[in-house]
Amino acid sequence: MKVAVVGATGMVGEVMLNVLAERNFPITELLLVASERSVGKKLTYKGEEHTVIGLADAVAAQPDIAIFSAGGGTSLEWAPKFAAVGTTVIDNSSAWRMDPTKKLIVPEINADVLTTEDKIIANPNCSTIQMVMALNPLHKKYQMKRVVVSTYQSVSGTGVKAVEQLENETAGIQGEMAYPYPINRNALPHCDVFMDNGYTKEEMKLAREPQKILDDRTFSVTATAVRIPTAGGHSEAVNVEFHEDFDLSEVRQLLSETPGVTVQDNPDTNTYPMPIYANGKDDVFVGRIRRDETQRNTLNMWVVSDNLRKGAATNAVQIAEYLVENNLVSVGEKLKV
Repeated sequence: MKVAVVGATGMVGEVMLNVLAERNFPITELLLVASERSVGKKLTYKGEEHTVIGLADAVAAQPDIAIFSAGGGTSLEWAPKFAAVGTTVIDNSSAWRMDPTKKLIVPEINADVLTTEDKIIANPNCSTIQMVMALNPLHKKYQMKRVVVSTYQSVSGTGVKAVEQLENETAGIQGEMAYPYPINRNALPHCDVFMDNGYTKEEMKLAREPQKILDDRTFSVTATAVRIPTAGGHSEAVNVEFHEDFDLSEVRQLLSETPGVTVQDNPDTNTYPMPIYANGKDDVFVGRIRRDETQRNTLNMWVVSDNLRKGAATNAVQIAEYLVENNLVSVGEKLKV
């Protein structure tokens, strides 16, 4: 299995390599790929040193799988070039998510829609992944009508410059600003760019992506996305109205039985999800499960996950694992170029 990691020198790329190693993904040849300014750098994977190569060289090498985490512009330009030589691309950017010809995959929910014809596969937004992981089993049972979500997102979701801004501000150091305002001791209701409708791009991802993943347009999602000064892990307050009524003990049981979801919900012992404890873990953690007493058939819950792992790297690697396990990748059978 020849695997390329595109964006290997970035924050998600580093986590991607850790996850591939931890899960012992079957790699016989690893290509670490980045922009021209990073070509020639040395990175270590499983104790072995690798030299970073450029995108053109990576396409020429015709990997079996290429996992992208290099930004939407790079994905739009280069993913088709990899696909054209027979490589299956798993893309972590927003470039292909809402393209009707591309699948948007959370493996625990809808990997079964994948076929050998899918050469560019989209990895959902980090906040979307953790939300749908919690909503999917409940939607199957009670049928969602409307979701209202407010997010509390880590600076790591913006990237290394944002992490450095928080670290600098915490230490009282003047430095480069990733945000238009200080993030330390602050909360910015501004994730991604603003759109014409007054929502941010992040908020619209949360509104649109769940419908595609669950293959259901009968429910709606409205979102407010907020950046907070945590170093890692996204949190969400989720209010969901169902068509059918529910029993709280059954809700907890359904969530507890869902692969990839851990319920942490005991007010008596102050047990609830927090990003500091989700850090470095692959599960989605759900707690503060309670009935909305102002409206029929409506539930409140608190959902937390490591945005760099299940929200990005782990989900992408799980897609790759599914492709391999189900013989959806033609290993070594590439076009002659």
